[in-house]
Amino acid sequence: MDAELPDREAMEFDVVIVGGGPAGLAAAIRLKQLSPDASVVVVEKGAEVGAHILSGACIDPIAIDRLLPGWREEDTPIRTPVTEDRFYMLFGQRALKLPNAFMPPLMSNHGAFIVSLGDVCKWLAGKAEALGVEIYPGFAAAEVLFGDNGEVVGVATGDMGVGRDGQPKDTFTRGMELRGKYTLFAEGARGHLGKRLIARYGLDRDREPPKFGIGIKELWQVAPERHRPGLVQHTFGWPLDNKTGGGSFLYHYGDNLVAVGFVLHLNYENPYLSPFEEFQRFKTHPLVRDTFAGGKRIGYGARAITEGGWQSVPKVAFPGGALIGDDAGFLNVPRIKGTHNAMLSGMLAAEHTAAALAAGRAGDELADYENAWRGSDIGKDLWKVRNAKPLWSQFGTAIGIGLGGVDMWTNTLGFSLFGTRRHGKPDSACLKPAASCRPIAYPKPDGVLTFDRLSSVYLSNTNHEEDQPVHLVLADPGLQKASEHDVFDGPSGRYCPAGVYEWVREDDGPQSRVRFQINAQNCVHCKTCDIKDPNGNITWVAPEGGGGPVYPSM
Repeated sequence: MDAELPDREAMEFDVVIVGGGPAGLAAAIRLKQLSPDASVVVVEKGAEVGAHILSGACIDPIAIDRLLPGWREEDTPIRTPVTEDRFYMLFGQRALKLPNAFMPPLMSNHGAFIVSLGDVCKWLAGKAEALGVEIYPGFAAAEVLFGDNGEVVGVATGDMGVGRDGQPKDTFTRGMELRGKYTLFAEGARGHLGKRLIARYGLDRDREPPKFGIGIKELWQVAPERHRPGLVQHTFGWPLDNKTGGGSFLYHYGDNLVAVGFVLHLNYENPYLSPFEEFQRFKTHPLVRDTFAGGKRIGYGARAITEGGWQSVPKVAFPGGALIGDDAGFLNVPRIKGTHNAMLSGMLAAEHTAAALAAGRAGDELADYENAWRGSDIGKDLWKVRNAKPLWSQFGTAIGIGLGGVDMWTNTLGFSLFGTRRHGKPDSACLKPAASCRPIAYPKPDGVLTFDRLSSVYLSNTNHEEDQPVHLVLADPGLQKASEHDVFDGPSGRYCPAGVYEWVREDDGPQSRVRFQINAQNCVHCKTCDIKDPNGNITWVAPEGGGGPVYPSM
């Protein structure tokens, strides 16, 4: 930006929290419960709290029970208890039901609830505001602020009204500095500021690489006779091959609502694979397709989820702040549950932050939080399942899931036959060159049960101001052509669930060339590109605040 910019206005708080998801809101509530006079602000990039929240969601209520013990006597969006658990292995057009008695106890969903996590976050935001927490939706934290000694002293929100050329428009408004004695980062999976902090402070030293999956979800209103309130169903296997990890969820709740989703591990090898198309194929299986007969699809979204677990969690504390929730990677992969650990980590960080404030401290490292989480319920939860993902990745679905199940059973008894296994290389290094892989022919969508990307993105209510800098930053266009296109045959057009990336062929006289096109206005903020690009050549940064999806009760 060439023009000289005015100084930002600054606001001072005791604690700044980046992200209005379950981790950030739980931290805010707990802080005000312990330190009513502390000033706490939550900054949220979505247009409203819950707008960017996407999850299954079947939640373990352990954290809510501790944070708000009287919630069961209130009118809340947590209304549908799980009544039935089903697990299936899919083979082509067949399904093998796995006996619940064979499943490790921790895989049981007894006592859990099916919810819209976006609605739960709106409810939590009301609780936080009632305690005096300030919440600023529509403002994206774009920059970390550092003090003279290298400590984090807050964040700056992004400037508004910047044109695609990087110059201020007539609507230009300078971002604000939100300064705090401590700053907690709760951005969700692959947080763009958390990623920078991990690199700056070397928080991933002596840790395994972070691992991720992409979760794609649709919300359906089904015919009343096909609705089974409280039913939770999970599958693995078809349509994926044995070497490709992933599975599905199907949750019945609310007013004839069914949440259907597909999680695909991002360590897959074939560049021709499309997570979106695999999800569409899954819905055609005889086990599930009749659920949607006569129904209507009313929502769509996608997001990355953390899958590294125990081995990959970075150091969570640094001078002036901490990582909480999926910014740290506390999701339990086999259970496909992260909300309880996200909230527990926010509460744990809040307790140590409140103690630091009470002692008159500011800007130092919350070492007690780092030292506490592995011995807490979060650590106990992740320790028992630490080998499930690496065993699945190494041995494939058929054998790997069986070995993972055995390991989870033995871990309930306090030992493991496998020790603690390693994840190996990052997801970006897992693709094979296109020349060694077979293209996949996906069927065309029928517009009734299966759909295309653009009609799906429409349901996500995604919108970005078109005349703004592209928030998907391509470091080296030449490398993208020479490697992502020429070696891997352009997997970005397939791994993106929103049609953001295209390789467009242009005729130019006697020769033709391909051009990499980024349709940033379609981006649903899943961050798969930031994870899966084979050269790490695409970086997701925060767009103008308020942009992106506006998920309806997802």
